[in-house]
Amino acid sequence: MGLSNLGIFHTIVGVVALFGAIVGFVRYGKINLGARSGSVYFYATLITSVTALGLSKQGGFNAGHIFSLFILILVVLAYWLYSKKKSNRKARYVENFLLSFSFFLSLVPTINETFTRIPIGQPLAKNIKDPIIGQTLLILFILFVMESIFQFVRQKKINSRAESEII
Repeated sequence: MGLSNLGIFHTIVGVVALFGAIVGFVRYGKINLGARSGSVYFYATLITSVTALGLSKQGGFNAGHIFSLFILILVVLAYWLYSKKKSNRKARYVENFLLSFSFFLSLVPTINETFTRIPIGQPLAKNIKDPIIGQTLLILFILFVMESIFQFVRQKKINSRAESEII
């Protein structure tokens, strides 16, 4: 596979981040920063995004680095909304979207790297332009849109309940 020590560390922490997000989606219907799974996703994603800046298959600054910086901004902004705007029910819509979008964006390089490396010796894809990568990312994008709609509807119900309790 040809991974450096940093690449191995990055991969392990990245898998932990993805696991935290998936647990959150299953348990809460979202990445919940108030739960252990959400904290795992947040901190592991921070580490993964930062370590990605030290990796480069092509040499130099590239699109993967831009993805990492963007994901870093998304999760930090979501955390800021979570911690500083707790009483703002509308902020939950944005927080949920930012975390889900960061998860989707994390899957783009994950799919690219996984499909072009595994199984060893005969990877699923020859390069990132292979149709199987595009098709997989399209399916994941559709799931992201569906999950975002689900989260919006669910958050609207939560906000309505909270509003009716105040009245």
